[in-house]
Amino acid sequence: MDKELMILEQIYNNPHVNQRDLATVTKASLGMTNAILKRFAEKGLITVKKINNRNIRYALTSEGMAEINRRSWDYFKRTIKNVVDYKDFIRKIVISAKADGYKGIVLAGKSDFEFMVEHICYKEQFPIKMSKINEEREPGWFYLIAEKRNKGASHESTHLDEEYEFSLNRIIELNT
Repeated sequence: MDKELMILEQIYNNPHVNQRDLATVTKASLGMTNAILKRFAEKGLITVKKINNRNIRYALTSEGMAEINRRSWDYFKRTIKNVVDYKDFIRKIVISAKADGYKGIVLAGKSDFEFMVEHICYKEQFPIKMSKINEEREPGWFYLIAEKRNKGASHESTHLDEEYEFSLNRIIELNT
């Protein structure tokens, strides 16, 4: 989610939020947060009211609320498009592995794509098994290597053999 949308949502959800809180939540510098708030005020997305010398109150305008809705909708559309792209790419891998005579798919490691891989294998009537990344490889199975790896995993346990393994990180890289 982009920093600007996060700031607008924080102002909407917490009328007492201050600039330092906004910077912390968005992991932006105070200077960047200040610049964003000034730009929002100039565009009429927020109002700025000085309470005293140390406190400023931010409030969302109706234009600011419309901006949250627009940005949220755009974010949602991008997310759905990515899900469809990931699904199509995984389906191609599964169909190709099946056509190449593999026994099935092994999903090695914990993956955010797990449900998608299971569903596609079910639809394609292609066996699927789960394993840990560092488990011994079974001959004849095509390995999908999860995008989530233990930080301590050795290079040897995650080395890819292009002929029968595919890292799900590549799907993300190819779609960004």
